[in-house]
Amino acid sequence: MGHAPCPLPAVGPWDAPGGSRHPWESQDTWGCWLSRVPVRSPPLQRYRCLPTPRRHVSSSPGPAGKLPGDCVGSGGCPPAWLLLPRERNVKCFRALCCKGPPPPRPEYDLVCIGLSGSGKTSLLSQLCSESLENIVSTTGFSIKAVPFQNAILNVKELGGADNIRKYWSRYYQGSQGVIFVLDSASSEDDLETARNELHSALQHPQLCTLPFLILANHQDKPAARSVQEIKKYFELEPLARGKRWILKPCSLDDMEAVKDSFSLLINLLEERDFEPSRM
Repeated sequence: MGHAPCPLPAVGPWDAPGGSRHPWESQDTWGCWLSRVPVRSPPLQRYRCLPTPRRHVSSSPGPAGKLPGDCVGSGGCPPAWLLLPRERNVKCFRALCCKGPPPPRPEYDLVCIGLSGSGKTSLLSQLCSESLENIVSTTGFSIKAVPFQNAILNVKELGGADNIRKYWSRYYQGSQGVIFVLDSASSEDDLETARNELHSALQHPQLCTLPFLILANHQDKPAARSVQEIKKYFELEPLARGKRWILKPCSLDDMEAVKDSFSLLINLLEERDFEPSRM
């Protein structure tokens, strides 16, 4: 069992089992000892802080070569910690035992769009550590909570089939950011369709002020176009000027790069939270 500092001095006497006291201690100094109290499960033990009035504390080593200040589960709490002021003991106790739960991570509602086959479902499933077996294209929409260290992204993925895209705008309300996934190795016709859909999203009244993460997926394929080619073909520089957008390459083979891209999007979302509201 690892060593631990004795928690918090209190008031009341303590005697070792059988009425004996540790040989290197004398009476009438306020002290705190840990006694082991068994609970229902034999392997588990809990510790109770019990004070003892003592007058003098010796700095000599304790039994079996243990140094003063070592707290061990099978014995007590040797006395070196008694030399610490009460305030430090209180701070120590609070740091160890009174630390509250971590603050909740902020949550953001995002919409994820892109043509069917662009890889939206696979990327989100991989980010959620889900199996990629039997992945099928989304029909309608699905929602995934994607956890990150500093935020949780509630991503609403919309199906990208021809008969579904005309209904995308019905699901934009309440979104705080947009993820657009495109297949960088697709045909010219599909790339042109993706370009038109992205332009429509960037200019939509409910999305035009939101941060965009544009992922050029399938970079592991031989026919994949580079980010510079995508940027030029999609005319992002003139169209998205003044907007907050990120264009990044990605593939399932490099999920660390995908996570880094999402971290950049989270930074944009956090910046948007601190922007002064417009009257």
